[in-house]
Amino acid sequence: MAERPQLIGIAYRLLGSLSDAEDVVQEAYGRWYALPGRQREAIAKPGAWLTTVASRICLDLLGSARVRRERYTGEWLPEPLPSDCLADPAEALVLDESVTMAFLVVCESMTPAERVAFVLHDVFGYPFAEVAAVLGRSAAACRQLATSARRRVRPAPAPAGAGDAAVVRAFKAAWEAMDIAGLVGLLDPAAVAVADGGGLATTVPRPVVGGENVARYTVEITRRIPAMTLVERVVNGRPGLVAERDGVVESVLAFDVADGVIRRIWGVRNPEKLRPWRAVVTESRSTAR
Repeated sequence: MAERPQLIGIAYRLLGSLSDAEDVVQEAYGRWYALPGRQREAIAKPGAWLTTVASRICLDLLGSARVRRERYTGEWLPEPLPSDCLADPAEALVLDESVTMAFLVVCESMTPAERVAFVLHDVFGYPFAEVAAVLGRSAAACRQLATSARRRVRPAPAPAGAGDAAVVRAFKAAWEAMDIAGLVGLLDPAAVAVADGGGLATTVPRPVVGGENVARYTVEITRRIPAMTLVERVVNGRPGLVAERDGVVESVLAFDVADGVIRRIWGVRNPEKLRPWRAVVTESRSTAR
C-alpha cells in the first residue's frame, strides 16, 4: 500500500482527474488481489507490477476520453488539485512542475502513447525498457514518443516564488475592488481566460482573449455574484484563488504568471471537479469548531 501515493500521482498526471486516478488505482489493486497467492509471491517488484497495470488502464481510458471530451459541454480543463492532495513534500520541486495546470493542459495535446511515455520517463524516471512493457512497443519507439511529447512542452518555469503569489494577491485585490485598470495592469495584453462548467455551471462558451477583455469579464462575474468571497489557495502547486459563496466552493482558479504578469487563467466551475475542494473546506471548518 506504500505504492498508492505514487500510483495516484502517475494516474492523475496521465488523466488530469483525481477521481479517475483514484478509480484506476483501486482497479489496479483489485487485479493484484485477484491473483492467486503464489503468483503474487512470485512477483519480485509489486510496485513495478502495479505501475504497469495502472498505466495500461490509464492508456485505455485516454483513448476513450477523447471521444467523451468531444461531447463535453464547453471547454474541458483538468481537475484542479488542492495542495492537500500533493504527494510527499520532499518531492515538491518535481511534483510542482508536473502538476501545474499549464503542464496538464499541454499534456492534453499529446497522443495517449506520447503522454504515457513522457510522464513515466520524464516525470517519474522510469527507464524506457519499463515504459515499453506498458505500451507494448520497443524501447526505441518509446524514446521517440517521449521526444515527440517533449517538443510540445515549453521549458519548465521557475518554481513559484513570492513574486507569483504577490501578482495573484494583487489580482484578487483589484478584482474585489472591481478595478478594471488595475486588473489590466496585471494581465499580459494577450492574456487568455478559459472556464470549465461542464454544462453544470454557467460559464462563457469560449476562451476570453486579451487582457482588457479578461479584466472586464472578471468584473462582470462580481456583478453577477455579489456575495462571492475570494480566498488565496495553492492550486496545482501554484498560487491560485478559490471563490466561495455561503461557505461553498463555487470555482477554483489557476494562474500562469511570467515576468510579473498573468498570461493564462483557468477557472474550473464544474461541481463534479470541485468535490476534493469542497471536502477540504468542510473538513477545515469542522476542525476549526
